[in-house]
Amino acid sequence: MRVDVLALQRFYASPLGEAAHRAASRRLAALWPHAEGLDVLAVGYGTPYLDRYRADARRTVAMMPAAQGAEPWGPGLSALADDARLPFMDAVFDRVLIVHAIEETPAPNALLREIWRVMAPEGRLVVIAANRWSLWAQSDATPFGYGRPYSRTQLATLLSDSMFQPVVSARALYAPPSTWTPFVRAADAFERVGEIMWPAQGGLVLMEAVKRLYASTARSADRVLLAKAPTRSRQTAPDPLPKRDASRFYFRT
Repeated sequence: MRVDVLALQRFYASPLGEAAHRAASRRLAALWPHAEGLDVLAVGYGTPYLDRYRADARRTVAMMPAAQGAEPWGPGLSALADDARLPFMDAVFDRVLIVHAIEETPAPNALLREIWRVMAPEGRLVVIAANRWSLWAQSDATPFGYGRPYSRTQLATLLSDSMFQPVVSARALYAPPSTWTPFVRAADAFERVGEIMWPAQGGLVLMEAVKRLYASTARSADRVLLAKAPTRSRQTAPDPLPKRDASRFYFRT
């Protein structure tokens, strides 16, 4: 059962939801600082995270599952569809963000294979999912407490089995899932301390992966690179992102 779109709207409009959004967006911005000239898709409930790319990207689209419901997001920029049948042509999107989607879908492999289909060759995706070892995954007070949470290893295996090559991963959201005002106000401080003191306990796990046309279903041990936005050539692999932009948060998978 999916969290209703109205509940997601209320969460992100709340102080706790704003803190969660800041924590995840900070990691996402380090990995994808811009999307100039690219086609970007969010699957699940990604509108709070797509706003930063809307001005520069060639196209931004928010696809929301039918069981969740959709919200209007610009003229013709949001779509409602079945998890396993995305209403897009093959090889369209350069970047795909998956948030509030993997944990609650009844068929995660089918969803990922559909996403693989609509992604351009060497396209990149980022999954934002609840960390199974965190307090956020155990609490019903936020949308991250519903569905199946994932460990970093489980998420990497799921992506590998769906013909993606996991690249880098990070954790975020170290504040407790409490609406108590002092905790919410200290969320940014929790983030700074948690990165050092409790790196495995972040409420969210973020993982980037690359679409491979001939990916093995076994988990790859090949070398990995941090990525920046590619050129419009569909045949050219993305160049590596300078380490100073993302290495604070991300480690190789």
